[in-house]
Amino acid sequence: MTPPDDLVSVLIWLLFLGLAALALAPLGLALLRPVRLTGRREADLALYRAQLAELERERAAGRLDEGAHRAATLEVQRRLLASSDAGGQSHGGRGAAVLAALLFLVPALGFGVYLQRGNPELPAAPYVERAEAAARDDALMTQLRARLEQVPAGSETARQGWILLGNAERGRGRWEAAAAAWRRALEARFEGPLAAELAELLIEHGGLDEAASLLARALAAEPEQPRLRYLSGLGEARAGRTENARATWRALLAQAPADAPWRALVERRLQELP
Repeated sequence: MTPPDDLVSVLIWLLFLGLAALALAPLGLALLRPVRLTGRREADLALYRAQLAELERERAAGRLDEGAHRAATLEVQRRLLASSDAGGQSHGGRGAAVLAALLFLVPALGFGVYLQRGNPELPAAPYVERAEAAARDDALMTQLRARLEQVPAGSETARQGWILLGNAERGRGRWEAAAAAWRRALEARFEGPLAAELAELLIEHGGLDEAASLLARALAAEPEQPRLRYLSGLGEARAGRTENARATWRALLAQAPADAPWRALVERRLQELP
């Protein structure tokens, strides 16, 4: 006797739930270990090494070719370079408890939602629906921008609003809109990390002169900040000023700790210079 379709669907999702539990098992084991407070830099290094090890496993298994592996490694190093160098402690007790709860709640919640609303026969959203969703997003962004225009320009509320709007626009792939929003935030109050975000975005899309101006201003306040120095060299390289880029990156490497996890990124950029 053939089981009903609903029963088959439930059995399939029970199987998926079991697979999800297996996938999350390493996290559960990690949460059972004694909590140890670590500094921000040590935590960043541990995360960096874990990500690199995972990339190596993917390459060894044949799921990543050399080009994709190299690009992913560079991205991991770039993200670490962008992270704050400030010290600090991570509080493990409460965070571990929350993660432990999520370890079981997330798969269960997903399964429960599917039982209530799931429909395996539902077709993919057609182009018209996706276009309508994009139009709604555009309308929302326009509305948010209009509201921000009503907020006092130099206020902290306006600055935070423009930053969030820029983040949203960048996530949608609208780099020009993101850049415009971040410029407004910097007009309210200039700060190095946001200047670096905008400069990197501009460098990626050819806005080299504006990026150089932003980086020069940020470096005047934080001359030893590694990300600002790296981006300064990147801008010089993209502008064809190879010797300037080489000098900038060599100086950065000379002053960097021997175990700085972003050293490989800067060294690779140096090797790529003509």
